[in-house]
Amino acid sequence: MFRFFENLVDPYVDYPQTDRPPQSLYGFLADYAQPFRGVFFLAAFLSVVVAAVEIGLIWAMGWVVDILAGDPQTVWDSHGTTLIALGVFVLLLRPLVQAIDVLILNNTIMPNFGTLIRWRAHRHVLRQSVGWFENDFAGRIANRIMQTPPAAGEAVFQVFDAIAYALAYVVGALVLLGEADLRLMIPLILWLVLYAALMRWTVTRVAPASKAASDARSEVTGRVVDAYTNIHSVKMFAHHDRELAYARDAIDHTRTTFIREMRLYTIMDVSLTALNGVLIVGVVGWAIALWLQGAASTGTVAAAAALTLRLNAMTGWIMWALTTLFRQLGVVSEGMETIAQPITLTDAPDARPLKLKTGKIELRSLTHHYGRGSGGLDGIDLTIAPGEKVGLVGRSGAGKSTLVKLLLRFYDAEGGRILIDGQDIRTVTQQSLRRQIGMVQQDSSLLHRSVRENILYGRPDATEAQMIAAAEQAQAHRFILDLQDPHGRTGYDAQVGERGVKLSGGQRQRVALARVILKDAPILLLDEATSALDSEVEAAIQDTLYGMMEGKTVIAIAHRLSTIAHMDRILVLDRGRIVEQGSHDALLAQGGLYASFWTRQSGGFLDPDAEAAE
Repeated sequence: MFRFFENLVDPYVDYPQTDRPPQSLYGFLADYAQPFRGVFFLAAFLSVVVAAVEIGLIWAMGWVVDILAGDPQTVWDSHGTTLIALGVFVLLLRPLVQAIDVLILNNTIMPNFGTLIRWRAHRHVLRQSVGWFENDFAGRIANRIMQTPPAAGEAVFQVFDAIAYALAYVVGALVLLGEADLRLMIPLILWLVLYAALMRWTVTRVAPASKAASDARSEVTGRVVDAYTNIHSVKMFAHHDRELAYARDAIDHTRTTFIREMRLYTIMDVSLTALNGVLIVGVVGWAIALWLQGAASTGTVAAAAALTLRLNAMTGWIMWALTTLFRQLGVVSEGMETIAQPITLTDAPDARPLKLKTGKIELRSLTHHYGRGSGGLDGIDLTIAPGEKVGLVGRSGAGKSTLVKLLLRFYDAEGGRILIDGQDIRTVTQQSLRRQIGMVQQDSSLLHRSVRENILYGRPDATEAQMIAAAEQAQAHRFILDLQDPHGRTGYDAQVGERGVKLSGGQRQRVALARVILKDAPILLLDEATSALDSEVEAAIQDTLYGMMEGKTVIAIAHRLSTIAHMDRILVLDRGRIVEQGSHDALLAQGGLYASFWTRQSGGFLDPDAEAAE
């Protein structure tokens, strides 16, 4: 039974992806709710039925009070069958209706609606560009992905569990009282007006207060995760107290926003208690007055009393449900600031897979300043022949990393074009472009998974033998076999920790190298690929790297000039332009910037004094 209701909606059902999600709260929720339309209609219908049943029971109890005024035997002879039918209904049919209502809410909507939102939100965010992620806290992004789905699910639950039920119940109460005596509707209507005013006052303040509190919580998460992610820096610079103060500011701001929110609930609760007193005295008092005048039966008074006491008990729940609804909508609204952001770096509508034949790379008037008007690249023209090995040298901020990021299309160039085998990279799919490029970075972070999974990330369909061969080429196989994590997993099954923190810098670099070796892409980008290695391992890795380069088009960034001295061509970048190019010997003979770098080297690296701040 449970499985039937749990599988009524598939949260992973196919859907048309969009680069620009709806920006309004209603449009956002309506878009995600498409697969649930039928279920939502059924939930609303069942809420009305359940409310009608409850109102009917109150009416039935009033009727029972009225008929009990007669002779017992006469009552039984006249109404026995009806009383039995009423008992059967209460024992069997009422629980059945309630069960279906609860199953729809608890087992169909609640597990699946949040799952659908979390899945689609993660899928959308994962399509964002590298630059988009660089402009936010990873912790805040993750927090919004995690807190928005349950908030949306809770909002939907309150709509059907409380709001729809309450509306149906109030309408039924008006009908019930009006049927007994139209004058009984007057105090209830007056109470409804005051109750609606209180609700309006509360919810108009709860939504922004809730959003402010949610924003503050996300800020705390971002700051705390930032400290945990960079725990080595925190400890190394002895900034324990500084980080506590940094977090405390955000935590205290969260406390302040939460205090403001809870003040609203206190005012609401006190006002509601006073208002409910008006309801009880107004409806029951009027019913008694009518009874004294002979205008209402005892059953009518009993039904009116039961109804108002039930409404008294419900009003707090309804108000809380309503404020919960708007509070959760505030959380969803805050989450939309991340989840609903448009994808700005997209494939062209007619994008096709990159067809790489030779690996020729052309940069034509390539310009990119990150929207600042300076820095990055400025009108670069460059052709890299198929299979050519090119080294990039330059001060910090000269544009080396920008060139690589643009080639990978982590950003779209502000001006100019990049062609690979004559195909503009803006006209091919991003995934096909990056599948043809292997890259080893200076700071190679690993996934918080096993060594095996990290290496196979380069080529998931590789065999065990191919994976081990790649690790051996990267001089990593031997140390991998000695690994053991806190859970007792060893060798290639050992977990490496967040960003590979359980491995040394050199070990991380060798695992990253193994991953790229296994990928075996025809274009190879090296960004200080051996900088984290000691001299002995580097010497062994250099032979591996030169072997990897065979038949590939290579671009290598290096501060350790000896690592690129044997490249076919070396480019010297300065202030976003190519100022020198040629072989190592030719550049030394020119006596220009490259020659000055070479003479100023300290320990094989560019002299830091020669570097200019970005």
